[in-house]
Amino acid sequence: MITLKDVKNNPEVQALVKGAQKQIDAIGYTEHSTRHIEIVSERAGDILKNLNFDDHTVELARIAGYLHDIGNCVNRVDHAHTGAVLAYNILKDMGMPVEDRTEIMMAIGNHDEKTGTAISDISAALILADKSDVHRDRVSKLNISTFDIHDRVNYAVTQANLEMDSENRKIILDLTIDTKICPVLNYFEIFMERTMMSKYAAKYLKIWFELIINGTKLL
Repeated sequence: MITLKDVKNNPEVQALVKGAQKQIDAIGYTEHSTRHIEIVSERAGDILKNLNFDDHTVELARIAGYLHDIGNCVNRVDHAHTGAVLAYNILKDMGMPVEDRTEIMMAIGNHDEKTGTAISDISAALILADKSDVHRDRVSKLNISTFDIHDRVNYAVTQANLEMDSENRKIILDLTIDTKICPVLNYFEIFMERTMMSKYAAKYLKIWFELIINGTKLL
């Protein structure tokens, strides 16, 4: 079996991750490098593990999480689709069985809220993991006067926890937002699509998605 460790050690993957962040930096977008993909990889696997999926499926989710943004190396536009094809071909060259690399390709190709949706257990876990990573650590700009609304919202989030309540079959995104930086309403201005995508992804896994901001349950 091809493992997450194998994928991380692949020189082609390493080059694409580095190139993706180089392009993201050039356009002034929020961080999509090793920090982000490590978090998404871990969360995607943990979601399925807590729902008692087998170890093989959990590992595929972790791999999908790690590779999900390599398409940014080509272009931010349609990065989910190009990343899916890139990942498929890399995993093919590594010797991963076609059934497994197809599952990963499908998940990566459907993780963007503009064009995708939950179409499998792995893709649902990837969506929930990816859309939950909102935090000030993702803001690369140093001058707050140059922040756009995405920067302000991410920078305002001082704490973001994704918690599984397996007993009650729900997943909870618990955010702390510094309202001196931006009002909570700004979060929904830019993340409403992602929030609804997460809600549907949770429904696909037959669990409930709950959103808490500053101690108030909003969903």
